[in-house]
Amino acid sequence: MKTNSSPVWGGRFKKPLAQKTVKFNESISFDKKLAQFDILGSQAHAEMLAKQGIISEFESHAIINGLKKISKKINSNKIEFSEEAEDIHMNIELFLIKEIGDTAKKLHTGRSRNDQVALDLRLYVKHEIQNIQNLLNNLNISIEHIAYFHKETILPGYTHLQKAQPITLEKYLKAYQSMFLRDTTRLNDCLVRMDYSPLGAGALAGTSLPIDREFTAKKLGFNGVIENSIDAVSDRDFIIEFISAASIIITHLSRFSEDMIIWATEEFNFIKLDDAYATGSSLMPNKKNPDIPELIRGKTGRIFGNLMGILTVMKALPLGYNKDLQEDKEGLFDTVETIKNCLDIFNDFLNSITFQTDNMKISATNSYIWSTHLLEQLVKQGIAFRIAHEIIGNLVIYCLDNNKYFSQLTKEECDKISPHIFSSIKLIH
Repeated sequence: MKTNSSPVWGGRFKKPLAQKTVKFNESISFDKKLAQFDILGSQAHAEMLAKQGIISEFESHAIINGLKKISKKINSNKIEFSEEAEDIHMNIELFLIKEIGDTAKKLHTGRSRNDQVALDLRLYVKHEIQNIQNLLNNLNISIEHIAYFHKETILPGYTHLQKAQPITLEKYLKAYQSMFLRDTTRLNDCLVRMDYSPLGAGALAGTSLPIDREFTAKKLGFNGVIENSIDAVSDRDFIIEFISAASIIITHLSRFSEDMIIWATEEFNFIKLDDAYATGSSLMPNKKNPDIPELIRGKTGRIFGNLMGILTVMKALPLGYNKDLQEDKEGLFDTVETIKNCLDIFNDFLNSITFQTDNMKISATNSYIWSTHLLEQLVKQGIAFRIAHEIIGNLVIYCLDNNKYFSQLTKEECDKISPHIFSSIKLIH
């Protein structure tokens, strides 16, 4: 392994890097997450170099087999990464030199770390989008299953957090299902736009060597190549777009979580928390806290912050690769892990909930959420909407003044307000 006094790019330097520079400059502490994607890209690149006659078949096979051995060692935690080697690309190249000798030094022919890291990140995001879509699909299956058993479960629907109109629990749950389905398509859109390979763009101007960019793109499962080499190495739109999509997903999860937090209160009592997905208090023995949805609600700000971070990095960045782009990774990695963990645990949490359907029904009955329904019944009888609205408004005032709900009213009481009301009231409960 090279030391900080002899980096692989150090040919034109007379002095070694200061140790603080090594520490400040390194990215291996976090970009080691890209190891397998870097190896995958390097294997395709080595195969292409041999196909084009730039290196021999023997050299290509040696490089590819050496990379396979390194991949296995990384998976077995038998490799120790070095800060002196700066990043995952240089670490793997130096491991390969140790594994197969000087032949490894031909691997970097026709490429730069600029197009290499752009490739690794695209492979990583493509892979993780599929994982996240699977988690979204699992959550939607759970919602569909729960909703199936609650087609007739009535509860109050809310606007302004005030009881508004009756809805079914099925309808409520499928509102969130609609959001998560849109999230899946949003990730698909992101995937379509980013599914192009930057490999072969070099540092920014390509290479005069007879490489075959289309070959490596196809080998790595891309839809094509990024034609403009400057754009290929400096574009991070796909990261911005992905974190933006993740921000919308976590927004939907946060809204769902907020509802569950409210529904778990004694005041609502619409759900009962499972002991396995709730916590207690170190002081108050009566407490049962909805920590899972609260944490998800809190982690929303974390992903929003990552989106603002990458937007700020890219703002006014001169065209071409700049070291600022090293700051694109930690927020991306954190977003991926956070959104996956939140989707996974929320699915388990949702499946653990006991819905207090009797309490929901009582809350719907002991309220005035049927007012709009009564108004529309009057309209069906030929009464003008504005007049019907006033009649039902007067009915609500009467009930409030007399501490009654619609179901408790007699025909005589209804007739005092309108002779058209009582027959409709009998139909709503």
